[in-house]
Amino acid sequence: MSAFSERVWFITGSSSGFGRALVEQVIASGERVVATARNPETLADLELRAPDQLRVFALDVTEVARVTEVVALAKDAWGRLDVVVNNAGYGLIGALEEYSLPQIERNLATNLMGPIHVMRAALPIFRAQKSGHFINLSAAAAISNYAGFSVYGGAKAALELVSESVRAETAPFGIKVTLVEPGPFRTDFIGRSLERADQQIEPYAATSGKFLGFLEKINGRQPGDPDRAAAAIVSVSREANPPFRLVLGKYAIDKTRRQLTARGNELNTWEATGLATDFTPPAS
Repeated sequence: MSAFSERVWFITGSSSGFGRALVEQVIASGERVVATARNPETLADLELRAPDQLRVFALDVTEVARVTEVVALAKDAWGRLDVVVNNAGYGLIGALEEYSLPQIERNLATNLMGPIHVMRAALPIFRAQKSGHFINLSAAAAISNYAGFSVYGGAKAALELVSESVRAETAPFGIKVTLVEPGPFRTDFIGRSLERADQQIEPYAATSGKFLGFLEKINGRQPGDPDRAAAAIVSVSREANPPFRLVLGKYAIDKTRRQLTARGNELNTWEATGLATDFTPPAS
């Protein structure tokens, strides 16, 4: 039996999309997985197919006490945790002015605080093992954001910086961190996992409204294959030195290159202004 077949995964948001594809890929690879979802019955078919490899628990990642409980149950299932995937999340589309405050708070609670709760619950286990790998699902909106994704993209960008810090804090303990930045993939994100703003303000039709129209137009025709994404994530999880950022799909790769170029050009343009702010010692 290989060392990889002994590994135990913990995956949030497993009912559909990337989460479901990843659970199926892990099972196919012979490894074990604890899958969580708000509606665990959506995974009943996989439980029947792989009863020796899969455990399923109900979990809403915004419920802190339940996160702590379920992570402990996951560790108890097979005595360890090796890969923790923060996949649970959903989109929020609309101009910042159009959202209600409860919409903003719910989205941040799920997309930012949820992964933080999961990581905090798993960190003592990883530290005791002196090993572990966090894989946090980010978004193309965190590479550079779109009109209409201020809160969703902001949450994902914040998760990236949290992850960067956790990586630095925990590297001496043998803990790894990878961010997955996918482009458009054929999941149900646009159809089922994209909440609309509570109100529509007409002047925003040309900005956030236009982006919503684009998303609806490409739904079902996205270039990315979730099964191939899941296979790529499993492959990277087996690397001794996995990437911190794993960019998936040509769209996201091209977007990353454009953003890096744009930031470099802007830095060069305004470098003199920035350098002029450094303290200059008085002449002796």
